[in-house]
Amino acid sequence: MMAAVRGKPPRTVAVVQPTTPYALGSALQAAREGFVKLVLVGEATRIGEVASKEGWSLEGVRIVDEHDDAQAATRAVALVRSREAEMLMKGHLHTDDFLRPVLDRNAGLRTGRTMSHVFACFLPQTVYHKVLLLTDGAFNIAPDLSGKEAILQNAIGLARALGIAVPKVAVLAATEDVNPAMPATTDAATLRDLGRAGRFGDAIVDGPLAFDNAISREAAGTKGIYSEVSGDPDILLVPTIEAGNMLYKEMVYFCDAITPGLVLGAAAPIILTSRADPPAARLASCALAAAYAAHAR
Repeated sequence: MMAAVRGKPPRTVAVVQPTTPYALGSALQAAREGFVKLVLVGEATRIGEVASKEGWSLEGVRIVDEHDDAQAATRAVALVRSREAEMLMKGHLHTDDFLRPVLDRNAGLRTGRTMSHVFACFLPQTVYHKVLLLTDGAFNIAPDLSGKEAILQNAIGLARALGIAVPKVAVLAATEDVNPAMPATTDAATLRDLGRAGRFGDAIVDGPLAFDNAISREAAGTKGIYSEVSGDPDILLVPTIEAGNMLYKEMVYFCDAITPGLVLGAAAPIILTSRADPPAARLASCALAAAYAAHAR
C-alpha cells in the first residue's frame, strides 16, 4: 500500500497533539517516505522535546502551537476546512476531544453523508491472502439498515481506492439463516438483495454469513453454502461496534495484523488511531489516507 502512494503528490495532514514518540515518529516517517506533508497542531514545547530526545529533525515542519487538546483539535479541523490540510490525524489525545470539533454541525467536517470507520487489516499470508476491510468497529455503535447501507458504500469506496474493482462483501451475523428475531440476519439479507439489484455498483454482496462461512470456503461448503464471497471477501460488514472492535483486536493480538484505519464520509479522510497503536499501524494509516485522498481527488 505504501508503494502505491509513493511517487504521487504528497497530501498535507494535520496531526493533532503528536506529543509521544509513537505519534510523532510515525508522522515524521510518513513525511520522509514522501506521501504526506505535515502540519503539527499541539503543544509545541512538548513536540520539540520529544523530537530532541529521539534525535529527530523538525526542520521545515510547520507547527501550530496549541496547548489544550480540544483547542488543538478545533484548530486542526479549521485547517482542513480552509484547505490548508487535506487529511486529519489523531495523535495523543482522547478520541472524544479529537472528534468533537469534527462533528460540530456548523464548523466541523460533516458533509451530509453518514460517517463510518474502516480498518484495513493486513494479516500474515498464512492467515489471509489479501487486505481485509472491516467496518464498522470504531464509530457507529448499532447502525440500522440505512446506516449499514451507508457504511457499506463508504467501505466500497475505499476498496476501489485500493484498486479493488469488484469488491466482495460478506455481511456478517451469527448464522447464515434469516431469523426475524435477529435483526442482523434480516438486515444482511436486505443488503444482499440491494447488491443484486445494483445498489452498490460493481460489488458482490452476500449475507447473512457467519464468520467461518465468510472467511473459509471449506467451512461454507461443509454447510452447503455456495457463495462467490466465501473464502475470498474484501470487506466484512459487522452488525455492531462490539463485534467489529473485538474482531479487529483479535486480528492484532492473535494474528499480528497491522490494522490502519480511517473515518470516511467526512469532508476529508480522518486517521483515527488508538493511543496504543504501534508506529507501523500509524504509518500504514497515513499511506491508506493518502491513497484514498488521491483517489477521491
